[in-house]
This record gives sequence, C-alpha cells and structure tokens, in this order.
Amino acid sequence: MSKQFELTRGALLGFLKELDETTADVQPNGFNNTIRWHIGHVLLTAEKFMFGYPKKSSNLPASYNDLFGMGSKPADWSGDIPALPELIAHIESQTARINELTEEFFSQKLPFQFPFGNIQTFGELFALTLYHEAEHLGQIKAMKRCIQA
Repeated sequence: MSKQFELTRGALLGFLKELDETTADVQPNGFNNTIRWHIGHVLLTAEKFMFGYPKKSSNLPASYNDLFGMGSKPADWSGDIPALPELIAHIESQTARINELTEEFFSQKLPFQFPFGNIQTFGELFALTLYHEAEHLGQIKAMKRCIQA
C-alpha cells in the first residue's frame, strides 16, 4: 500500500506546488466547492481515518473540521482561512506520519463500525483513503482546467 500512497500523495503534492492562491479560491460553474476546499477536505479525511481527528489527533487546527468537513462549503467560511503553504505543510507532515504507520497498525480491526463498504481494518480504511484522495485530485484537476479555460 505504501507504493500506492507514494504515487497518490506525490501526485497531489506535485499539483499543489504548481497552484496559486487565486485559482484555489475560484468555484467554477457546475462544481460545489473550490480547489482550496478539496485540498483541506482530503487532508482532514486522511487525518480522521488514520489518526482519529479530532478526538485522538491534534495535528490539525480544530477549525479545519468546520471548514473542510462533509457538508461544509466556502460560501459559509468566515475568519481565518488557511493559505496554500499552510495546507501544503500539513499535507507534508501528515505524509511523514502516515509513512511511519506500521503493518501491525494496518492489520488492526477498527474500533468502530464503518458506515459502508464492509471496511473492517485500518488497512482497508487506508485503501479507502487513497481512493478518496484520488477522486478529489481528479476533481481539482478538472476544476483547474475549467478555471483556466
């Protein structure tokens, strides 16, 4: 799984390093959110799935749950919104922490019932995390093409 994570997360980070703040905040017609929202959502979801954010992880600011959680949207944002370098730094830090997780961790049964997909171990949840991240990366690439058109 680490090869797939390296590929997926590497593609995300490569994309982010070519992105500018203005493009990150455009919401093209036909899309529900902005690229910045997708970036934060991918980060937040991986933190929830792999580290139990917010109850068991304090690696991300508490505000990220409201900004980037399911059902959130930039139209509702107020206050301090993280800049791209901050989001990128969190993703890089998270990448290092995920790479430190052991095979023993991934083989552990989840201490909760996952609501769909018959996901029973952290390894299976990690596979879903990769799928989720790739889906969002596809969305943000499509959004960028629409913005630049």
